[in-house]
Amino acid sequence: MAWTPPNQSSYSTPSRYPGFEVLDGVDPLRIVERSVTHTLAAIDVGANAIRMAVARFDEGRLVFVDRIRESVRLGTDVFTGGAVSETTLERVTDAFIRLRSAIDQHGAAHIRAVGTSALREATNRELVVDRIFQASGVDVDVISAEEEARFIFLGVASKIDLKGRRALLIDIGGGSVEITFAEDDRLLSTTSFKLGAVRLLQVLGERKHDERAFSRLVHSYVGAVRKQLRHHMGQPIDLCVGTGGNMEALADLCRQGKGSDHAGAITPASLDATLKALQTHAIAERIQKFGLRPDRADVIVPAAIVLQHIVALAGVRDVIVPEVGLKEGLLVEMTSALDGGRKDAHRDQLMSWALRLGRKYAFDEPHGTAVARLAGQLFDAMRPLHRLEDGHRLLLEVAALLHDIGHFVSVSKHHKHTYYLLTATPVLGLTEIQMAIVANVARYHRKSVPKPHHQGYAALSPKDRVVTSKLAALLRLADALDGEHDNQVSDVTVRHDRGHAVLGPKGGGDVLLVKWKVMKKAELFEDVFGVKLLVE
Repeated sequence: MAWTPPNQSSYSTPSRYPGFEVLDGVDPLRIVERSVTHTLAAIDVGANAIRMAVARFDEGRLVFVDRIRESVRLGTDVFTGGAVSETTLERVTDAFIRLRSAIDQHGAAHIRAVGTSALREATNRELVVDRIFQASGVDVDVISAEEEARFIFLGVASKIDLKGRRALLIDIGGGSVEITFAEDDRLLSTTSFKLGAVRLLQVLGERKHDERAFSRLVHSYVGAVRKQLRHHMGQPIDLCVGTGGNMEALADLCRQGKGSDHAGAITPASLDATLKALQTHAIAERIQKFGLRPDRADVIVPAAIVLQHIVALAGVRDVIVPEVGLKEGLLVEMTSALDGGRKDAHRDQLMSWALRLGRKYAFDEPHGTAVARLAGQLFDAMRPLHRLEDGHRLLLEVAALLHDIGHFVSVSKHHKHTYYLLTATPVLGLTEIQMAIVANVARYHRKSVPKPHHQGYAALSPKDRVVTSKLAALLRLADALDGEHDNQVSDVTVRHDRGHAVLGPKGGGDVLLVKWKVMKKAELFEDVFGVKLLVE
């Protein structure tokens, strides 16, 4: 059934986001009268709940106006049976109908919804996504763990100044725990562990054990990955930040117990005291005594135990909980399409991460940088031919920068090794589909052109195969322009004339060899764009 706007709305009143300008007690319509430019909605489909934040973006500022939480626990089904059950799916679609009602009530024209660990692992995730869209008109994008961590980082960076500090970010969700390191306002690394609170409840069979036996099981389970955690805790931490609903609930309990030095922080001592207090009460008692929601009261103990281990390994004095996370990061990302400065920041972060990946595989950095620069110039000069979007330019730059990392494995067939490395090592800031395009574009910088029977190329959608072929054609020319790895060509011009594309490489010395190499790689370009390539 196609989506139609619902007649009734069900949404919460404006609520508090510490650190942001908020609309507590202010009629949203009055804000509209003040010429607010854009209203945005961000939805996080997690393992324990579905959450939405609505904000208005005006004069470079995000003003939060509403947040909604739907208690639908996808992880219960997925982490035991592998798929979302029909009963849960009905609850999910009902929740999205209510969310859509709130979105329309607020007049949000920009909507972004993402699914995390539970949907990533659901065997029927395509069905879930389709049913949500049919019911509400909201398209859910299932993101990778790396992309999830990046959005959380964006949310944290919008609230806390990370410049000049080495920060550890801990997000304890329902299905996974993301441990992310940042330094000087840039992401360094992120690792996802399957230690989410809902997952632990399901995997360890919480209902088959009393609380103390279950706690021992959680300790054992977390202890089994101590070696992995220790590997990522090698350097001193200046700042530790915690995100996620479990972390916020623990911070509130620590503050109630007066074991924390200041509001919004968790110290090891306050965490130990809070966990001890929680373990002495049954789930029903936690709801009554501590004011916890039923779907928080059962998962908060495993979440606290996981946090205990991480805090001990990291040796941090406290964990700051700014009450921002994935939703807020999504909103920051969404504003990049509305704010050129934010878009540039996203590009810088992405290219910085790609550069770090290239160095990991000891690539020829001057050559990769030169090819990326030339590929960007070709993309800009050939817009009338390729008719692609600015986002595709960024994919081309990443593929161009990393096209030779396969040399790390072997010089022979290094283009194929590049493909394998890129499919196995995500670039933070790119979706799975974007990463697949980048890997394929880099793979076709030499030798065989894209063919339908090539497995990686065939796995792309028809539209993405077209994009890949166009970008690969441009990359081949850019690679040829620096074929001698000498950075001789400083600039390249393109002139379009009567079915011809005329390239003009500029640089010091004789560029005759460069012209010859470009013409040797012209076949794919001419086939894809249907024009004759000339070099002058």
